[in-house]
Amino acid sequence: MDLLNTLVEKGLRRELPTREEALAVLATSDDDLLDVVAAAGKVRRQWFGRRVKLNYLVNLKSGLCPEDCSYCSQRLGSKAEILKYTWLKPDEASQAAAAGVAGGAKRVCLVASGRGPTDRDVDRVSKTIEAIKEQNEDVEVCACLGLLSDGQAERLRDAGADAYNHNLNTSESTYGEITTTHTYADRVDTVNKAHAAGLSACSGLIAGMGESDEDLVDVVFSLRELDPDSVPVNFLIPFEGTPLAKEWNLTPQRALRILAMVRFVCPDVEVRLAGGREVHLRSMQPLALHLANSIFLGDYLTSEGQAGRADLEMIADAGFEVEGSDTTTLPEHRVAGGGCGSVCGDGGGGCSDGADAGADTTASVAAGEKAAEPAPAGAARTDLVAVRRRGAGTDLAPNA
Repeated sequence: MDLLNTLVEKGLRRELPTREEALAVLATSDDDLLDVVAAAGKVRRQWFGRRVKLNYLVNLKSGLCPEDCSYCSQRLGSKAEILKYTWLKPDEASQAAAAGVAGGAKRVCLVASGRGPTDRDVDRVSKTIEAIKEQNEDVEVCACLGLLSDGQAERLRDAGADAYNHNLNTSESTYGEITTTHTYADRVDTVNKAHAAGLSACSGLIAGMGESDEDLVDVVFSLRELDPDSVPVNFLIPFEGTPLAKEWNLTPQRALRILAMVRFVCPDVEVRLAGGREVHLRSMQPLALHLANSIFLGDYLTSEGQAGRADLEMIADAGFEVEGSDTTTLPEHRVAGGGCGSVCGDGGGGCSDGADAGADTTASVAAGEKAAEPAPAGAARTDLVAVRRRGAGTDLAPNA
């Protein structure tokens, strides 16, 4: 296919494809899907080999957010029955982070719900960062605390933060349909503040909210212009009790096409497979490793993820290897340009919500129960959306 040959050549040269080429990737047929994955996989391997970086989320403060982001289970007015708790103490957060590091995570992402941190919140998170670094000297820490005020990014950097995450989520033209309590420009401003402070900027998107192909291309091209070191790709989890609960728009094939498009537009940037992969990619998750070079390990913020052991087995079975702490994530030319060589992220405004197709279902089958019948293609899979009941904010061991 001439389109794919052209995109591979551009990706190997770090050349931006045209909008028409990016749209054409999303318009390819299921018959051409493996060709699309193989082509984008060549670009992924050029810049990242067969390494997969593991990241671990710690939810510092869950629920009760004053913002009205329609996709978020922690939003103002959400009826989703998620865990709700105030700030974890630094030692509690450090203990939660240690579980992820022990499971192989190279980076810990500290996330808190809310519009943005107060100066007291920044002090609190700074102490948490220091506690984590004291226990795990080599671990990288990313903060995701919402909209930043002047000087806050610098204070987080001075406390030892390596990166800051704030997603654009969707295109500028449709942003007002998803959120009304802050603007797209507010989000861009926070990413720029992180950049200016010398933090590794991380910013991505959420697919599956009813957006058009043009919206997806718009937001990815905007991200390319912002030039973050990492781009997390989240797939909407339609939580019951949120305005987008009925938005089941993704198939595994479409999710793979979206990831391929992101890789072609951002060839040498860390593309992270984030919230919703278990819900929407399901058994096709291993194919996504040919497109993304980073994933979260275990659970997410308010939802349960695939069991950590299953993640590691999936990576090995697909012929990839976990990236070690002694390896720089990003290509040399990006590190030389000022990036810290790593990644972090959320599922939008401090929410990275995944779901569990692994631990609970597997246990039921092992116990001799009949496995559920496969759902029709594109059907709602509410059975895969499991609210997190373990780890941070609970007395139960985390899934790492």
